[in-house]
Amino acid sequence: MHGEASLLSSLGITAVWLPPAYKGSGGINDTGYAVYDLYDLGEFNQKGSIQTKYGTKDEYLNAISSLHKNNIQVYADIVLNHKFGADETEEVLAAKESFSNRNNSIEITNNIIPILAWTKYTFPGRGNKYSDFKWNWTHFHGVDWDDRNGINSIYKFYGKRWDENVDKENGNFDYLMGADIDLNNIDVVDELTSWGKWYVSFADLDGFRLDAVKHIRASFFVDWLRDVRDSTQKTLFAVGEYWNSNVDILKNYLKETNGTMSLFDSPLHYNFYDASISGGSYDMSKILDRTLVKDEPYKAVTFVDNHDTEPGQALSSWVQDWFKPLAYSIILLREGGIPCVFYGDYYSIPHEKIGSKKEILDKLLLVRKKFAYGIQHDYFDHPDIVGWTREGDLSHKNSGIAVLLSDFSDGCKTMYIGKHFSGKTFYDYMNNCQEKVIIDENGNGNFKVKSGSVSVWLEQL
Repeated sequence: MHGEASLLSSLGITAVWLPPAYKGSGGINDTGYAVYDLYDLGEFNQKGSIQTKYGTKDEYLNAISSLHKNNIQVYADIVLNHKFGADETEEVLAAKESFSNRNNSIEITNNIIPILAWTKYTFPGRGNKYSDFKWNWTHFHGVDWDDRNGINSIYKFYGKRWDENVDKENGNFDYLMGADIDLNNIDVVDELTSWGKWYVSFADLDGFRLDAVKHIRASFFVDWLRDVRDSTQKTLFAVGEYWNSNVDILKNYLKETNGTMSLFDSPLHYNFYDASISGGSYDMSKILDRTLVKDEPYKAVTFVDNHDTEPGQALSSWVQDWFKPLAYSIILLREGGIPCVFYGDYYSIPHEKIGSKKEILDKLLLVRKKFAYGIQHDYFDHPDIVGWTREGDLSHKNSGIAVLLSDFSDGCKTMYIGKHFSGKTFYDYMNNCQEKVIIDENGNGNFKVKSGSVSVWLEQL
């Protein structure tokens, strides 16, 4: 791990988002999103194994230590919306809910029925180590399974109400899956806050990736992040996964959470996806339109693909290979946004027969680290060929770049890069164009690009 951490650091990677590290209901085969025990980081014999899918507690802590030694921060992926794999069932009164309209509550006397719900979490493998809190049905809003009758439906527990300040899909998108955690329950909030403080200190974390925030009342994370940050005296970077292609909804959530977190720019991802499957007919001048990075550049975590968008997943919207270099140049070489490089793009996804983009990504990462600085000038003025320049700055020797990309045809564009480059020669670091470009006395260069590619122009020294 130390060798890999050193490599990533050398490329300019400053933080790593690690997958959910705690025990899921599927034990060693669980990705961690089906949460069982938040305190079990691969330490206790639960759900058929001691280790999680990613290893043991000691391996996890050692990995974090190696990353820190290489000046890389660690962000933990956490899921506070639901739990799976309860140890026991309980009889609970509940009403069936509509899958498509959760506001259509069928809470009338003759519809309330007793069900057997998997809601008791006693953690026999861990006991009371780290926490003596035991979960029962009062700590949840509802479930999607009645074990008495073997029926799958959405069951809202009698006397409970879905949170109102959540995404409006399906009328009310509080319920997502499993046993839905009731974040209005003060005991639950206290326990999760105590756990957050423990987790940051125990694992020496630097921040969080917050899963499924659209299903959780916005005010919860405002309070939770404040309390954990205050207690640990850490800034704790946080990015929320609010999966919605409507940028106005994301901007509204940022407002509701008082800027306490960043959000993944899913609208930008969908622009990339649409462009990649359009056969060159996408209007590249609009590639940044209706995106978070354009409207809220300091709160947007930009990405090309992730574990949810890869083939076979529920949100599958895989950006085609030919467009990946163009998309990554946009998130890595521009001044707006906090770019996130997907593991599957860098290391490959063998089971999907998707190869590594390491060679291209290494080049773009190196350009970002050494040369992508200074005032930015945009040229998003053509349906096929768009670009931008960065003038460079005095703090980074030889910095300054020109980037041109095309989704359809060969072409060129005259772009201003700075009078201080007058008479200098630029070459295409991506090696797609062989001709050199000489900057004129006004600081302009006639930069070129090949069809369906990106050219990154650097000063030839």
